[in-house]
Amino acid sequence: MNDPEIKTYGCRLNFYESEVIRKFAKNNNLKNKIFINSCAVTNKTVSDLKTEIRKLKRDKPESKIILTGCAAQIHTDEFKAMEEIDSVIGNKEKLEETTYLSLSSNKNLTKVSDIFEEKKASSPVVEKIENKIRGFVQIQNGCDHRCTFCIIPYGRGNSRSVEPLDVVNQIKILVKKTYKEIVLTGVDLTSYGDDLNKKTNLAELIALILKSVPNLNRLRLSSLDVAEIDNDILKLLKNEKRILPHIHLSLQAGDNMILKRMKRRHSREDAINVVKQIKLVRPETVFGADLIAGFPTETEAMFLNTVKLVDECDLTFLHVFPFSPRTGTPAARMPQVDKKIIKERARILRNLGEKKLSEHFEKLKNKKITVIVENDNRARTDGFAKVSLDKDYPSGEILNMVVTGKDKFGLIGKVVA
Repeated sequence: MNDPEIKTYGCRLNFYESEVIRKFAKNNNLKNKIFINSCAVTNKTVSDLKTEIRKLKRDKPESKIILTGCAAQIHTDEFKAMEEIDSVIGNKEKLEETTYLSLSSNKNLTKVSDIFEEKKASSPVVEKIENKIRGFVQIQNGCDHRCTFCIIPYGRGNSRSVEPLDVVNQIKILVKKTYKEIVLTGVDLTSYGDDLNKKTNLAELIALILKSVPNLNRLRLSSLDVAEIDNDILKLLKNEKRILPHIHLSLQAGDNMILKRMKRRHSREDAINVVKQIKLVRPETVFGADLIAGFPTETEAMFLNTVKLVDECDLTFLHVFPFSPRTGTPAARMPQVDKKIIKERARILRNLGEKKLSEHFEKLKNKKITVIVENDNRARTDGFAKVSLDKDYPSGEILNMVVTGKDKFGLIGKVVA
């Protein structure tokens, strides 16, 4: 084993940060080391991570394992105690080249600072995203909100925005390297700009990007908070066709009492209204959403409100999470729903998600669509649906296709001029 090995789990922000890790590790000649850029969103995520680490050490006993990411930040002592792990690095430290200089001495290292002391977003420049045809660009990190179920602020800290010109510069570098699609990433995208000296917002940043990088063909947004989708964002969706018609919403539930107990800042009516407004300006928009099954105190009637919201918001892609009580969060201290009921509700939502995706595929039949090739004969539509192509095409190529049906992977069709 020569070059450092990077394993990435969790959010799109981690994919960007993994490229920073790769860059700094190579700069400091860190061979025979495995960097794990981790996630800690649920208890199962953390448990599965431990299993993966043990397997890695069995398979590659000669390698040094270095854990970073949210699991390292939140559960420092727990992972430091694992004999398979050689070093534990915090979310701040993984973006600092001095950390990698320290690691080059081959000494075991635990370097995790208080993430809430961080006031600025660190955004080292990267020139590629390994094995990805999309360029993931960080625009902010952290979150100022404290949803009662969420542990992530304790891994990421408070919201910190990247300076607009730094974002533009990073995008220009990736586009020059032939990336045709850029994905704006962060923990709480719609909070962008609140903390900067010169106040700005997400809509102003998007407008600046599109003006400053005219050869950027496709701009995709990560998850958006319903409470902060404003008229400026709606205008951009209407007028800027380079923004792809795929919006992922952080909904979590469809019952107002549950939303209140989650400390979310929107109601079910807000969610329905935002979807309606987006469809008015961009009718072809495809929606996805995060949904939590079995949040504490959730009754059957409350759960059914979430089920109904799937149709009311015309959701196509469902990211369903069975509720996982994270120690230290207010939701963990609330009256819990029986685990069997949680599992069943998650199953119902996932099955509904499969049905909605199938309906979406059916609507596209016989229509001409645009796809971007991911690798070989796999691609994605503008709305992020999976596609099986009739043969291999170069990664990153943009094709037109007439949809004829679907297979086990996704849509199928005929490539046309």
